[in-house]
Formats: sequence, structure tokens, C-alpha cells
Amino acid sequence: MKWHRSGVVVLAALLAAAVASGCAAETGGGGERAPGGPAKPAAGQPGEAAPKAGPARALDTYAEALRKKQAARAVAAKKWGLAKTPLAAPEPPKVKPRITTRKGFEVRDDAGLPPVFTTVPTKEKIVFLTMDDGAEKDPELLRMMTELDIPYSAFLSDYVTNDDYGYFKKMQRRGVVISNHTLNHRYLPGLSYAEQKREICDQQEKILKHYGKRPTLFRPPYGNYNRDTLVVAKSCGITAVPLWSSEAFPDHMEWREWDRDLHPGDIVLTHFRGKEDWKGSMPDMIRQVMKTITDKGYAVAKLEDYV
Repeated sequence: MKWHRSGVVVLAALLAAAVASGCAAETGGGGERAPGGPAKPAAGQPGEAAPKAGPARALDTYAEALRKKQAARAVAAKKWGLAKTPLAAPEPPKVKPRITTRKGFEVRDDAGLPPVFTTVPTKEKIVFLTMDDGAEKDPELLRMMTELDIPYSAFLSDYVTNDDYGYFKKMQRRGVVISNHTLNHRYLPGLSYAEQKREICDQQEKILKHYGKRPTLFRPPYGNYNRDTLVVAKSCGITAVPLWSSEAFPDHMEWREWDRDLHPGDIVLTHFRGKEDWKGSMPDMIRQVMKTITDKGYAVAKLEDYV
């Protein structure tokens, strides 16, 4: 009899709980009841997919932005006559790689001097496009590179840019970093320490005056330098000396490496030149170099994101 009475009490309690739960599902507990229909489960409860967390949402947003960017790039590639749509570069690293002087490019007692290199340490299939001097100021290049959204770096010499600083200011406003290629493009190892200082450090001041910031990257003319070059460069704010592993022209590529190929992190050189110097225009050169880069499965990344 005692057991029966206890069982009745427990059963009554369970029934009451079930009724209360059902009411909550219809009228409360975070659910919504549609008129004449069953309640809609609360968000995150069985019956409705939980909303994506912040990182997942951010990843979707980034992927969608990337898709739109590539779609726009495909349209631009067709407009500018590229053989293929340029590939998208990966996100830059949160920590830049440690760069050292390439073997065979050292000078004596070079500890603490800016490293000289032709390739950036990375496993990604990316290369870096750089342009030297500044003689040709083709407005088509500005439009083309902006619409294609291809990053590049400019190493300028004042003697060919001083007739139109504004052209390179437009370039800078579009995200191009302005770097140092000396005042007058002289053969630096043939100059005294004082003469090298004028060529390098005075160009630092010219760039500061016209573009608002002293560069940290410097490329010696012809890729020639000596210890004085690196000591002088360091004295006026230079931290790295990127050379190149290949060079682009409107009708061909020239290679430094024995295998005549691209490698992850390679620096590609070209120049601000036109039909007076080349068999083609700067847009022709871009079509040529981008065909080579894209055909080999590489994307162009921004050098300053890695150096």
C-alpha cells in the first residue's frame, strides 16, 4: 500500500512536469507559436539550425569578398587582353619571415647590415612584381593595374621622376609603396662613401618630401653594391635590399636561376619603360609577365607584406 501511494505521487509529478513543458514550448521558453500551428523552437534548440559563430561568419564573409574580387578581376583581365585571370594571392603572414643575405651576395663584415636577397622565404606559390627607375609614365598602366588589382612595388630614381612626381603620387594613392633606387642611377661601387651617401640618402629625403615617408627598401642600380653601399643605406633608414631572380620585358622573360623558372617568393624585376626602349608598351609587358606567372600557377603578392 505504501509503495502504491508513492508510485501515484511520482507519476502525478511526472505528468505535471510534462504538461508544464508542453505549455512552455507553445507559449514561452524562448519559442514562438504561429497562429493555429505548433510553436517554433527557440534559436539553438533542436528543430532549428544554430546561427554561425563569429569566426565562421567572418570566414564566409571573407570567402564571398574573395569571390567578388576574382569575378571583377576576370572582367578586367578580359578587358585588358590577358590570356588568363590572375590568381588570388593568399592572406599575408601575421609575422613576416626572417630574411638573410643570399649566399654569394655577402660583403665583408656584414653583420647588422641590410640583407641582400632575390627571393623571400615562403612556401606559398607567390611572386613579387617590382618596377624600377620611372622614366615612362603611362596612364594606361595605372588604370590597368588598378582594375586588375595586381600589387607591385616602385623603386624610383629622381633624375627620371622629377618631371612628374604627381604620376607616382597617384600610384602611391592606389596602394603602391615607393622605394629608393638612388638620385641618378649611378654605378655605386665606383663612387666614394660620400658620393654614395648623396645618391642614397638624398633620395630618401626626396621621397620623404614628395611622398611623405622615407623608404625602408632600397635597390642599387644594376644590382651592384659594396660594403659602403650597405653601410650608407642603413645609416639613412634602409632595412632590406631586394634584388631580383627574373626580369620581365614585353616580349620575353630573362632568368637569373639556372632552371629558368619561378620559385615561391621570387622577386620579379621590370622597368617603367615604353616603346622607345622596348618592343611594346608597359601594358604589353604586364600581359607578358602575368601570362608567365599565371601559367606556372603563381599569384602576385605585395612585397611589403613580407619584407
